[in-house]
Amino acid sequence: MRNYPIAIVSEKAANSLRGGHPWVYGDEIRTLRGTYENGDLVDVLTEKEKYLGTGFINDHSKIRIRLITRNTNDKMDEAFWIRRLQYAVSYRKTVMGSDFSCCRLIFGEADQFPGLTIDRFGPVLVAQVLSLGMERLKHILFPALLRILRDMGEVIEVIYERNEVAIRELEGLKCYQGFVAGDGLMTDTDGKVLIRENGLEYEVDYFNGQKTGFFLDQKYNRAAVARLAPGKHVLDCFTHTGAFALNAAAAGAAHVTAVDVSRDAINMARANAVRNGLDGRMDFICADVFDLLTEMAKQGKSPYDFIILDPPAFTKSRATIKNAIRGYKEINLKAMKLLPRGGYLATCSCSHFMSNTYFCQMMHNAAADAQVSLRQIEGRQQSPDHPI
Repeated sequence: MRNYPIAIVSEKAANSLRGGHPWVYGDEIRTLRGTYENGDLVDVLTEKEKYLGTGFINDHSKIRIRLITRNTNDKMDEAFWIRRLQYAVSYRKTVMGSDFSCCRLIFGEADQFPGLTIDRFGPVLVAQVLSLGMERLKHILFPALLRILRDMGEVIEVIYERNEVAIRELEGLKCYQGFVAGDGLMTDTDGKVLIRENGLEYEVDYFNGQKTGFFLDQKYNRAAVARLAPGKHVLDCFTHTGAFALNAAAAGAAHVTAVDVSRDAINMARANAVRNGLDGRMDFICADVFDLLTEMAKQGKSPYDFIILDPPAFTKSRATIKNAIRGYKEINLKAMKLLPRGGYLATCSCSHFMSNTYFCQMMHNAAADAQVSLRQIEGRQQSPDHPI
């Protein structure tokens, strides 16, 4: 056994870890042996002293230990982390192909970098560091990732951290945004970068945009919507920067209306439409989607035969899942009532706790209340640069 402090965990936690769960919660730790600082590595053992894994410990967090390996032979030195980075980047190069220039390079626990997200927007990397363990390692990770990409012939000019997320405070970390300095890296840009996705050009605001500036996970779902859009009158709800709406318009929709409650989002969506020469087939509404759909329902008619629902997460905890289900049901019910016979509905959930089972049952109940018959023609998940 390596010379790390030892955490003995409950049988419940041991079973969870054996089943693939990557975290140990504070109340699952029975005893701690050895001295450590927050952010150090500890070995996790069963009550019978069987090895389960090694991870970063942090007394500030409810997630007390985040596993990084289950292999007793791993040596967590710099070479270990470089190999991990190389694997993650090579995987994206394989599954994304020509879309490698605009994708998620590191996806937290799915890549065994707990709490670390790195998105690539062409020459710009945008990182969120949400765990203490990754915070203490980023001085190794960022330069190594830069070298790996440049050795592949990829041009990277900027690394920018979006660490203003409140979850950092739960890890005992400060919130901030800022550039990462380094060899050949720029630190004086305006926070805007042009990207191309599915043949469309977007301006990404990586200073102020939601999350890291653009939702890359829906890349291929937007392409799926485009296949159904020709000739349709489309209503894109929660449009954000207009990505679903633009894909529909570019594919030949008769007309597209994009709706979002954020004026800044609507302005950016409109600018993206102009940039792609699609503004003549689109209009934009700044409104609360729930209120707008309710008002349309009162009018008793709708010009739309294709509605897209891509709302923000309605829940971020298991405790509020019932409220989230009600919210999803309400908005899908309203959309179903507005669609004509033979209309199309593309509906999404990005809530981790809204399982496929919950979502399908919610859709069944909404359809029953709307007195419509649904046929599922496609079921999709996030793009493969966001492995599950």
